[in-house]
Amino acid sequence: MDKRYQVFVSSTYADLKDERQKVLQTLMEMDCIPSGMEMFPASDEEQWEFIKKVIDDCDYYLLIIGGRYGSLSSDGISYTEKEYQYAVEKGIKVIAFLHESPEDLSVSKTDIDPELMAKLSEFRSQVSSGRLVKFWTHANELPGLVALSLTKTIKTYPAVGWVRANNQTSSESLSEINELRKQNDKLNKDLAELSIKPKSSIDNLADYTEVIKLSGSYKKQWQGSTYQWSEEMTWQDVFSCIAPYLLENPSDGSVKITIKKNAIKRTVSDYLESDIDDQIFQTIKIQLMALGLVDVAYSKTTKGGMMLFWRITEAGKDLMLKLRTVRKTNT
Repeated sequence: MDKRYQVFVSSTYADLKDERQKVLQTLMEMDCIPSGMEMFPASDEEQWEFIKKVIDDCDYYLLIIGGRYGSLSSDGISYTEKEYQYAVEKGIKVIAFLHESPEDLSVSKTDIDPELMAKLSEFRSQVSSGRLVKFWTHANELPGLVALSLTKTIKTYPAVGWVRANNQTSSESLSEINELRKQNDKLNKDLAELSIKPKSSIDNLADYTEVIKLSGSYKKQWQGSTYQWSEEMTWQDVFSCIAPYLLENPSDGSVKITIKKNAIKRTVSDYLESDIDDQIFQTIKIQLMALGLVDVAYSKTTKGGMMLFWRITEAGKDLMLKLRTVRKTNT
């Protein structure tokens, strides 16, 4: 069946016009349907809701990062980063291209505001964490990188795609439905196996007041050296910082980023790129599950794939209300 895949192209606009044009041309030559909203003024909530609907209709998300962080929304996050976070939350496969040496770009294509530079570096670190990224230096390199990366991604992670109604015969439809049914049966079987829990109790669990030591690495502004950070937090502090976000059933990767940001800011004030030890994160996940505060399980994404998502339990909601509600002050 002849399918066309819709690809959302996300980037800052003014500094990457040439790069975007080459990428869009490449996508059209690959018979893909390019989409992108960053050239329009996303200045209010209504516009952002429209952007989310466009991303929902896409099969893949292609991100180009140069030397600018982008215009900020009301919550202090650039619309490019908001688009990226939304695509990740929806389980859309991300293909990222990062400029290899943003410090070498001309002033007209970079941020001079130290705060924006810090936000850009943190965004680069976030995008690079947990996935392979491609690096580019000149606009002419992007068409080849895009063609190779997208072709491999489509082959490894086939998406729904679009098919012209007059090209889809009844036999093809039945064949595809049957294949999807087989995949659904297999996924349900896998989920059933994942849901089987050992019938054994866990004694002597650390309570909310006990401490866990978090650690990881970070880099300073445009420096190549890597430094180590560490911070002690109680289990109560760890849960308190992520609890409100769990109401949205975030992905595993989103929770990891939230914990990392809250922990490192207690220790390092001038960090840019940063990470948290993955084994420590896995321990946090298991401990909060053992305490009955969260459930973590594979669920279907909007694109039909499977991802780990976190969900707060009723016990977790009760604790969150105790920790995060504001009490009346004495007058």
